Amino acid sequence: MTYQAQDAEGIVVLVTRRGTEDANGDYVTLGDGEAHCRRRKWSLIWRWLRVVLLCVFLCAAAAPLVIFVGPLIIRKVVVPVLNWETRTFSRPILVLLLFASIAMFPTILLPSSPCMWIAGMTFGYGYGFLLIMAGSLIGMSLPFFVGSFFRRDLHRWLEKWPKKAAIVRLACEGDWFHQFRAVVLLRISPFPYLIFNYAAVAANIKYGPYISGSAIGTVHEIFITIYRLVNSSCFEVLNKLL
Repeated sequence: MTYQAQDAEGIVVLVTRRGTEDANGDYVTLGDGEAHCRRRKWSLIWRWLRVVLLCVFLCAAAAPLVIFVGPLIIRKVVVPVLNWETRTFSRPILVLLLFASIAMFPTILLPSSPCMWIAGMTFGYGYGFLLIMAGSLIGMSLPFFVGSFFRRDLHRWLEKWPKKAAIVRLACEGDWFHQFRAVVLLRISPFPYLIFNYAAVAANIKYGPYISGSAIGTVHEIFITIYRLVNSSCFEVLNKLL
């Protein structure tokens, strides 16, 4: 940038300086902009670090519930329901019922985990995984498309949980791959499954990275669920009942 400077004898001297001006016309050096970029970069890293630490804390808090409460629920709820269903319905009808339940329950904010347990215990690794995965993909897609018609209402609804809203808004920043990576991270974390299905719409996440990241982020959970059920003592009880 070039300035006019006048010396003591009235001679105009052109002075060239590197820099830019801010909104008020004040001179700002280029070094200030670089420092601002560094501060913004470290701020973004710190925000993601807090998200990871929060996920680790929630996982540690949820582990005792999964270890001690999960088997009790399976014995008292899942096994009796599964015994009733297998005695009442044929296998094709049972497949349709489980598929419809896994696909539809998330849309009306009902957990589909019991249906996944029943599918895993009934059909095992192969068919059970395919059934759960197909139903889950539809169960994650329907809330996304339904929520697109109520985007403003979802924005107001999401404001009730400011901390969760801040985490979800991190996912909408950046390009396709950034959104995909953020969705995978949120699916792996103990972030509420049903809330995220609708919160993704309010955060303006595109459907492509949303469904791709959701599919990758839930595969491990499905495999772990089926493995724990098939190798649990409840499965032996189920075989005796059947």
